[in-house]
Amino acid sequence: MRWLVGWSSTAAGAAGIGSAGAVGYDGETVHPVGSQLLWGDPDPLWAVGDWRPDEVRVVHADAQHRIAVLGICGATDEELRRGLFTARGGALRHLTTWPGSYTAVVQAGRRITVCGDLAGARPVFYTPWAGGTAYATAALPLADLVEANLDFTHLAALLAAPDVPAALRDTTPYDGVRRIPPGHALVLRAGAREIAGYEPVASLAVAAPPADPDRAVDAVRDALVEAVRTRLAAPRHVPDLDPGPVPGMGPAERRAARGMPVPGIGADLSGGPASGTLALLAAGLPGRPGTLLGHGTGAGERLLAVTFNDLAVTGREAELERAGALAANPRLHHVVVTGGEETLPYADLDGPLTDEPGPSLVVAARHRARLAAGSADHFTGHGARQVLDAHPARLADLLVDRRRRHLVRPVAALARADGSVLVPARVYGAARRLARTPYRAGLEVLAERLMRRRFDEPKGAVGASLAALAWARPGPAARWLTGEALAEVSVLLQAEADRSGTGALRPGDYRARAALARHAADLRVLEQATEIRSQRLHAPFLDNQVVRACRDLPEALRVQPGARAAILRTVLEGAGVADLPAGWGAPSHASTAAAARAGLRAAAEPLLDLFATPLLADAGLVEARVVRKAVRSAAAGEPLPLDGLADLISLELWLRRLLSRRGTCWTGTPTRSRAVPSGIQPRRSALTPGA
Repeated sequence: MRWLVGWSSTAAGAAGIGSAGAVGYDGETVHPVGSQLLWGDPDPLWAVGDWRPDEVRVVHADAQHRIAVLGICGATDEELRRGLFTARGGALRHLTTWPGSYTAVVQAGRRITVCGDLAGARPVFYTPWAGGTAYATAALPLADLVEANLDFTHLAALLAAPDVPAALRDTTPYDGVRRIPPGHALVLRAGAREIAGYEPVASLAVAAPPADPDRAVDAVRDALVEAVRTRLAAPRHVPDLDPGPVPGMGPAERRAARGMPVPGIGADLSGGPASGTLALLAAGLPGRPGTLLGHGTGAGERLLAVTFNDLAVTGREAELERAGALAANPRLHHVVVTGGEETLPYADLDGPLTDEPGPSLVVAARHRARLAAGSADHFTGHGARQVLDAHPARLADLLVDRRRRHLVRPVAALARADGSVLVPARVYGAARRLARTPYRAGLEVLAERLMRRRFDEPKGAVGASLAALAWARPGPAARWLTGEALAEVSVLLQAEADRSGTGALRPGDYRARAALARHAADLRVLEQATEIRSQRLHAPFLDNQVVRACRDLPEALRVQPGARAAILRTVLEGAGVADLPAGWGAPSHASTAAAARAGLRAAAEPLLDLFATPLLADAGLVEARVVRKAVRSAAAGEPLPLDGLADLISLELWLRRLLSRRGTCWTGTPTRSRAVPSGIQPRRSALTPGA
């Protein structure tokens, strides 16, 4: 893990003058383990972890005014200096408009500003501490610092309503540690904190002027090309030198066995449109996009394209053929990684502790097998679906803007998939109801559904679209929670309904932003769970400027069937890539579900052992027998929501890893200064006072 951490104290000198640390409980100096100090007291900032030299940049105007940028940022030092001067007056948005993926921290006297990103892939957390506020880009270090216990209400909401921001609020799994929402910045003034949004909010009373589709797609192309070019322009990194030969192994085999990525730049090439777009853009841009000469790959400067071939599950043959056709590009060096039953989901339940839980923990070994053959800088297409596709709730947005005619093609596509003439009327009626339903009423409906345990939803593609036409819906794991846990989340939603709102967001825009935030958070978990030394994963679709360009796409364009593939095809054509294989962009989700079911069937016994005495039961969230029955039923082939079981299993795995860890993220603290110091105390009733 790589993170930055700092704090703002209430008065100069309160944090230990000259020590760049703080005074702990027993008078010792506190500072993070394995850190490099970026600036010192009274409001110090550290970078922690294996940051590359070019990923940490600090630009000074004078002793009291400076800016730190951590990550991949395309701004020059002069642009950073201008940004620092502008930020002194309170303007923040320009700090987030440089190409790349980064976190910017600005110090102007005693005022500290930390900018989060729009997607939520680079979050910012904070907690009260020592009379001031500590902040970090990871939650666990702050939980260690304040000895935070688990927030059981957050864990219950994470299972009952993971896509509902009103249920998750700004909480984290650690009690007292908060996160700032995407699109916001944390502003600290001598210890006092403020959360400030930096994105303009559109009016709900007046429909936005219709955007030109061609110009909007051109903006997406420009943002993507600039995001890829920024990474290509960064210094190339060669992993640690090969320590020597191993009998019977070549250089590539030694590197893979020792977990070392290939020097240079590469990309996923799954056959889907997102990864294919990034691979072709990276290979086609001027310069030397690929692996480095003289480092044992034999690929020269060709871009390393990695395709995963699952031998245990069929259904991706067409995608693999398209990947092979794309790899015929002479600037690509194609590597196919095969995996059998050992790479199925749930096959390997051991792994590192991540900052937060996420459903990707159960598939981490599967992704690690692919990434082990990847490059030191590796492009992934994660996030493309969330930023480009239309959430079904966007149909209600079209009705709000009185653009009914744009519903014809998506509704007709659903009717063809279902084969029923009643589909158009059902979809139009559901979209109309959502367009006329206030946000508060939507939360109240969800609260009642959780209280009454109503989880049945229509089946099939049409059923999924109808279920998504709502402000909020239960999570797939909610059906297995205890009544007390569901009641706790229901009461929370009722309270949020009384005091919260969506500002000026429409239902579809609101649901799409929530889905993007959840995906970005899970991608962050996946990156930590599959971390390979000296490797960096890049997801350009989650860069601020790419997210902004995608949000400007007209809704009438994105709701059309096959819109994502059409947009990316236009992006590639604008970049000079026109020869794409037949069927490029065709959706395929069946193989993912088949792999999940096969992995669950193969790992049924270890999973039953995992839930023999689960920590989730001690927390009062589930009953062990209920989950064991669900695992047996799913392994036997019953139509249960597999993503709900993934949520339950990954959370149980994360809790066990958290409680089995030793040590802390800080030195100079007593041994008790770590998160969840006393473990999970059995909590049979989630509503019991003081539980």
